[in-house]
Amino acid sequence: MNQPNERNEAVAHLKFARMGPRKLRRVADAIRGKGVKEALVLLKFAGVFAAEPIEKLLRSAVANAENNHDMNVDDLFVSRIMVDGGPGGGFTKRLDPRAQGRANFKRKRLSHVTLAVAEKPASRPTRTRETAESAPAAKAPTRRKAPAHKAQARKKKTAKAGARA
Repeated sequence: MNQPNERNEAVAHLKFARMGPRKLRRVADAIRGKGVKEALVLLKFAGVFAAEPIEKLLRSAVANAENNHDMNVDDLFVSRIMVDGGPGGGFTKRLDPRAQGRANFKRKRLSHVTLAVAEKPASRPTRTRETAESAPAAKAPTRRKAPAHKAQARKKKTAKAGARA
């Protein structure tokens, strides 16, 4: 299960978060692949209830990276974030009264979140594009002519319009 990572990552886990996975996934999708600084700003001003536990988790992962893995905090980005459903009903049973003496169970969902941060890989050298001078001149597209019968009909319409005016 513990496979060596080809890229050095620092991981933080949040278990049994008292929030539904769908709500957390909305926030997780927003920060996936972003730099740590940008992700923290997004989470701080998200205005979503689910952003607070993910912000704490991200700060924990950054601290793990800095203290345990000797990574540079400025070069970190969110490499992985997964939101899984936790146990949903085994020990969180709540009854909701319904009509005619019936009752339904309320589903109090729990979530597990795993967040990993990694240093940005060294950037590859970018390819240079051909400039306009070195590239051969592209031929301008030619305009298709209308069929002869349409051209004659157009001439008749303009002649009639000119006669009326």
